[in-house]
Amino acid sequence: MNPRIYAPVVLSVLLSVNAIAIANEIEEVIVTSSLIDQTLNDIENPLHVVSGEDISTNASQSLGESLDNLLGVSSTDYGSGVGQPIIRGMSGNRVKILNNGMVVRDVAGIGADHVNDVDLNNIQQIEIVRGPSSLLYANGTIGGIINIVDSTIAREDFTESELKLGLEAQSVNDGDSHNLSYQNNLGGLNFSLAYKDSQFDNFDVPTGAILHGDEHYDEHEEEVGFLSNSDFENNALRLGVSKAGDWGYFGVSVNSVESIYGIPFHGDEDGDEHEDEHEDEHGDEHEGERIFSTTDSEVVNVEGAYIASNSWLKKVNYFIRDTDYSLTEQHAEEHEGKEYEGEDDGEEHEEGPTVFSNESREYGAIFDLSRDDLLQKISLNFVGEDMSMVGEEAFMNPTASEEMTLGYYLSKQVDSFHLDLGIRHDRTSRKGSVSHKEEHEEEHHDEEMDYFSKDYNATSFAMSLSKDLNENFDLNITAGMVERTPSAMELFMNGPHLAAGRLEIGNTALESEKSANFDATLSYEHEGVFGTFTLFKNDVADYIYLQDETEEAHEEHDDEDDHGGLIKANYLQQNAQFVGYELQLGTVIELGNGDLTLSFGRDSVAGEFRDDSNIPRMTPDRNIYGISYSENDLELKLNLKDVESQRDIGTNETVTSGFSMLDFHAVKTFTFGKKQTATVSFFAKNLLDEVARNHSSFVKDEVPLPGRNIGIKLQLTL
Repeated sequence: MNPRIYAPVVLSVLLSVNAIAIANEIEEVIVTSSLIDQTLNDIENPLHVVSGEDISTNASQSLGESLDNLLGVSSTDYGSGVGQPIIRGMSGNRVKILNNGMVVRDVAGIGADHVNDVDLNNIQQIEIVRGPSSLLYANGTIGGIINIVDSTIAREDFTESELKLGLEAQSVNDGDSHNLSYQNNLGGLNFSLAYKDSQFDNFDVPTGAILHGDEHYDEHEEEVGFLSNSDFENNALRLGVSKAGDWGYFGVSVNSVESIYGIPFHGDEDGDEHEDEHEDEHGDEHEGERIFSTTDSEVVNVEGAYIASNSWLKKVNYFIRDTDYSLTEQHAEEHEGKEYEGEDDGEEHEEGPTVFSNESREYGAIFDLSRDDLLQKISLNFVGEDMSMVGEEAFMNPTASEEMTLGYYLSKQVDSFHLDLGIRHDRTSRKGSVSHKEEHEEEHHDEEMDYFSKDYNATSFAMSLSKDLNENFDLNITAGMVERTPSAMELFMNGPHLAAGRLEIGNTALESEKSANFDATLSYEHEGVFGTFTLFKNDVADYIYLQDETEEAHEEHDDEDDHGGLIKANYLQQNAQFVGYELQLGTVIELGNGDLTLSFGRDSVAGEFRDDSNIPRMTPDRNIYGISYSENDLELKLNLKDVESQRDIGTNETVTSGFSMLDFHAVKTFTFGKKQTATVSFFAKNLLDEVARNHSSFVKDEVPLPGRNIGIKLQLTL
């Protein structure tokens, strides 16, 4: 879209709704947690719930970007396709991504440029949970869990057929997507299908967003308004069938996700010398090199529930999941603007493809021992996981992990208090090896292998107490001790990680992290005025982090030990502390035939090591202002997210400037026939076309956030 058209389009939209700007609508909706079968109002843990409708009517984004406007939740990005969630400063393996209560087994944890293998098409809701109930479903949840819930395996019979057809268009990347979903009960069996295909080109960035170094700078690049290699394509398919009755349910599903996306930044292990050689060899024939990744995953689920009739056992939920996931990183030449992928371009590249794979098998059961006045569950879980990297840029040898878990969850009303308690014990075994290159006089290079087998026992618990102080005030206090075993990457990584621009060295002597966390939440609601204040503190003993080598230490190396021009980074441990708060205030005002909601939110987290140095890539403080209006089949929202500059920086980090993101969202639903509807949603992201950089990203300077994005979605329900 022509930039000169943006202003009148946006202005006309705002005027058409009488200049009522809106966001963060708060409704009284009874939603059930898929984790413990309680209404979310009864779960006294800090959490958020994002409805499937909110996801389906908004722009197609990464998982992290879809949750980035929630207090306490942010995203670390690597282009438009990759956005890994952060919860209260915790990221990576400390935040577990679940699908229907089972951990997603991809390779997102071993690379900042790897996508979370999730499908957000036709979902019921996304639950962000901390505290006791999170311990029942995943180990090492120091940050919390994000559970994506869908009905591919229906747990109750569908009462009627439903067909949905959707289309989407975005301006920032000339992108489009289409989707369909269908569910019905045929012959007593519940059938479910969901399909989505998305294609997004390189995204536009504001003027001045792309930084140029002193070397290899061409003046014609100054006017480039897009980020190369920031394209993303995705194809996702889910099929499920189930049988339900008074006895419970049983079902099978197959989930398939394929994607291809460009990597907008890639470190060069050979530095500028390699770049010069590449230019000399190919001359002006090629415009550059395209680096991209393809993913392919297939997940087979078998799950069910048996409702028992005896007095001590209420129900048994059981599941089996088999995951076959691969991510292939490749290089290709670009000839006169046309991209050639793989070997068909006729060019031979020194860098062959690198394949990251994860094959896992997981099975378990949850026994519901609840009574009328007591909710309690016991879980058993077993996981076998084999991860490997094969290829030119493999930086870790194959690893094998086995996990066995016993968990317990209790929820009970004790006098005027509500008690939630979670206890979990994990036994984890990780096997891997570390390679060492040995040079001989004949200049032959041999590799020596050191093999390791690491066994860990970890016990975690969390307790939450809540109390209604009076008709208007509620208080919730949560405390816990959560252990997290080191990941295979943290233990066995040993090589150049070009996507992060680092030579990363693992540490086989790492011990388990032990997180002692405490948070208190005071809530208020009276006559349309609401407020919530949460204060939290998280002391982590033996916090595992990636420590960059200082510039002074790097300069001391001779030319033969220059790490190929990469920053050397080691996995180390040190006690750390996270302290922060979340505040939300707002009011609901009746206006016309609807409700006008005004809200203000702020979140803040600071992280320091025991030696008073800063934890790197911490999320900066944010203020979120919202206005929303809801009336029957019309919903309007306007959000302003004011991100402050981050000056509390770690080793080798630079200060990141603040920015403001203004987003607009309008949804209108039309009803025709008996049950048919057409939903039209209009969204506008980054209306101010701000130059924005995400401080938590490894590539914040090279990969700015997208510019202004105008889009529309249409969904028909038949």
